[in-house]
Amino acid sequence: MAHEHTHEHEHFHDHDHEHEHEHTHSYAHYHAPEEKKRQLNRISRVIGHLQHVKKMIEADEDCADVLTQLSATRSAITGLGKEIMNEHILHCISHALEDGDTTALEDFKKAIEKFF
Repeated sequence: MAHEHTHEHEHFHDHDHEHEHEHTHSYAHYHAPEEKKRQLNRISRVIGHLQHVKKMIEADEDCADVLTQLSATRSAITGLGKEIMNEHILHCISHALEDGDTTALEDFKKAIEKFF
């Protein structure tokens, strides 16, 4: 059974530039618990990859090996992003559009552009 809740909150993004991003939305999010668990497991694997990269750099390991590990990390992040996009389209966006909320689609398009 899918978990359903409504978000009305602001997002603040910390990026490597001098201005902050702030936006709000009020469309419903529908997240299946098994999807959420799978996504959290993928995040844990990404964190593990990054911790390994950090240790490799600290140990002065071969740069080619570090780059290989970074490539694996990037692939894991991209895979997670694709999962989240699919989940968002299948549940959150489809429900928002059913409710007539076209702002959700515009917000999602902007998020995709930032991701890629």
